[in-house]
Order: sequence, then C-alpha cells, then structure tokens
Amino acid sequence: MNTELLIMAAGMGSRFGGLKQIEPIGPNGEIILDFSVYDAVQAGFNKAVIIIKKEIEKEFRAACGKRIEKMIDVEYAFQELDKLPAGYSVPADRTKPWGTGHAVLCARDNISAPFAVINADDFYGASSYKLIHDQLVSSNDMCMVGYKLGNTLTENGTVSRGVCVVENGYLSSVTEHTALDKNSGIPLDTIVSMNMWGMGPDVFPYLEKEFESFLKEKINVPKSEFFLPSAISKRIADENRPVRVLESEERWYGVTYREDMPTVKQAMIDILAKRNA
Repeated sequence: MNTELLIMAAGMGSRFGGLKQIEPIGPNGEIILDFSVYDAVQAGFNKAVIIIKKEIEKEFRAACGKRIEKMIDVEYAFQELDKLPAGYSVPADRTKPWGTGHAVLCARDNISAPFAVINADDFYGASSYKLIHDQLVSSNDMCMVGYKLGNTLTENGTVSRGVCVVENGYLSSVTEHTALDKNSGIPLDTIVSMNMWGMGPDVFPYLEKEFESFLKEKINVPKSEFFLPSAISKRIADENRPVRVLESEERWYGVTYREDMPTVKQAMIDILAKRNA
C-alpha cells in the first residue's frame, strides 16, 4: 500500500529568528528534514508532499529539496493567506498564516493515499515513523504518535503542544496549549501531540467544512489559527471517529529558539554515531 508524508514547512520561524526549517544541524550540513525523510523512507513511506510558502520556494529547494528528491518522490504545495473558500477575502491586517489545519487543506490536491502529517522542524525519531506507517497500512482508523511532555520541552523558553486525554489507547480529546514548560503544572508524563498524525484523504471534506466555520467566527481576529489538533478533536466528537494513540518513547528535538541549536546539533551527532556503530 502506498503511504505519503505531508510535511508542514510554511512557518517562517519567528521565535527562532529566520527560516529554521533550512538551518543546518547535522555534521554534513543536514537539516532536520533530511533526518525526517530518511527515517520515513526506511519505515516504508514512498512520497513526500512539502507545504511551503511560495516566497521561500527557491531558497527551500536549494537548501534541501535536491537532497530530499534523491530519497523519495517529492511534490510541493503552497500555503498562502488567500487560499480561502469562495466568498472570503483576507482582512487588511492579517499577516499570520491560518494555522496547521489550513496547511493540510492546502495539500488536498497532492494527497491520494493514507498519509502522515509532520512538522518540518521537529525531529520525531525513527521508531515513531515505523509506528505510524504500520498503523496506516493495517487500519483505516486515524492515529497519532503521542510523546511524553517531558520528552518534548526545551530549556530556552515555552513550547506549544496539544495536551491529550487518552482512554484505552484512543484519543478522547486534545487541547492546544501555547506556553508550556517544566513548571506549567502539567505532569511530565502526560501524552502530548507533536502534530504527527495519520489519516486518509477522507479527512479533507471535514477540514474544509470546519475551516469555513472557523472563518465565519474568527476571520477578523488577527492572530487566530485553525489548529489541526483542534479540528481532529472536534471530529472525534462530531463523527465518533476513533483516533488510535501510538505512544513513542523517543525524545523530541527541535529548533524553537536559536539557543536550542547547540543541543540539537550534538543530539544529531550522537544519533548518527549510534546508527553507524
């Protein structure tokens, strides 16, 4: 069975201070996405759809596209503010992207098989790709890879995570928290979403409907976002759709802040050394 990888890379990395998606972190100039695509290919994925902004296409392709295209079939989709349903227009004061749910919708025409969704600037670990790939080929259920909160924090500031309620191995709900650290009061073994989701193309009509509902309510709120985890959580309630939670013991690495770079670079060196041992 074909399985596809949908990579969200449209964010400009404001907290990081630049295009963090293409910042070298490996000993040979690799970016996190190089590691992610390699791990996905090893797990069995055979196509990647990368969501970027049109304005960064040339820079993105030059920095990593050519390397990735040697590993897997690649298509590009573009997340732009004006990709809106008929009858809607971008408010004059809107500069922020519409969010992860909208990003996935922008790739609708590129997806034709069960697919996993990831962030371009998050390192998920090889075993996580194996977990989600095997689930996609064995079941029609939606799924997500869940991480322990304590394995996903940075020492250099707060992070945004979807805090999950899990019952009998299935997701009951997920609530987006935008300012988490080790002192937030949430137990560090709580399962959180890192936006590593598995689903089929049948999700797109639902996301389209929910995005339009979001726009009716919040189009004039300048920093409002249509979060993918929130849409999935609502689908669980609306359609009684099961979402299996695949718990990972991997540690997350990412470059949320520029101060994270030394830690991430050392982690990639250690991981490569272990794999090559």
